[in-house]
Amino acid sequence: MLQERTALVTGSTSGIGLGIAEALARKGANVILNGLGPAGEIEELRKRISRECGVAARYHGADIGRPDAIEAMTRSVVSEFGAIDILINNAGIQHVAPVEEFPAEKWDAIIAINLSASFHTIRHALPAMKRRGWGRIINIASAHAVVASPFKSAYVAAKHGIAGLTKTVALEAAESGVTVNAICPGYVLTPLVERQIPDTARTRGITIEQVVKDVLLAAQPTKQFVTVAQVASLAAYLAGDEAASITGAILSVDGGWTAH
Repeated sequence: MLQERTALVTGSTSGIGLGIAEALARKGANVILNGLGPAGEIEELRKRISRECGVAARYHGADIGRPDAIEAMTRSVVSEFGAIDILINNAGIQHVAPVEEFPAEKWDAIIAINLSASFHTIRHALPAMKRRGWGRIINIASAHAVVASPFKSAYVAAKHGIAGLTKTVALEAAESGVTVNAICPGYVLTPLVERQIPDTARTRGITIEQVVKDVLLAAQPTKQFVTVAQVASLAAYLAGDEAASITGAILSVDGGWTAH
């Protein structure tokens, strides 16, 4: 269990990040949510997690594309709770285009949020973890940390970078009681993905079933979506004491995608 631990989860107002925050809260961890969405909905979410799990739940609206905002957020958490015991770097954005047409500003934004933000959260959170002799850093990468797909140059570059960052920090922190791992999901049926399916069907002139099987799940041999609960369960396990010897691992949860 994770009582008296504090977890910061970026990109946690919906989807995978929210699932992880809820899984950690159910194990007793205080959680700090971060992400986008209507203020009223986020406040109700925060209250629900606190009420149902009996933990402290906070929200910080830091723009993690900005290093100064990340520093302010991490300082706030450490000031209130003493440390960020569990850091989940989950926030990410995407843009799809051929590399010669890829807007430079989109490249910069994706690298900032999908890669550089993790560097900044780690460098601010790690010292307190080391002082306490315990910490868990879990980076939510992607199957694209291991393999590439066309038209996703910035996203693939960022996720490959996350894999390298994970391994490097794991080695640096190996004797300090801090573990650092990356989870690499395949396609997860989040609300964002669900909303894209009908549009893709209309654009391609195919059925929703064909979009799911022949477009989204074409690379996943199981032909099944990874679920938020599956990713969250692995994150919760890695956050516990049972996973103390797992560090520097790049863990695929992708229905066999990267086995090709």
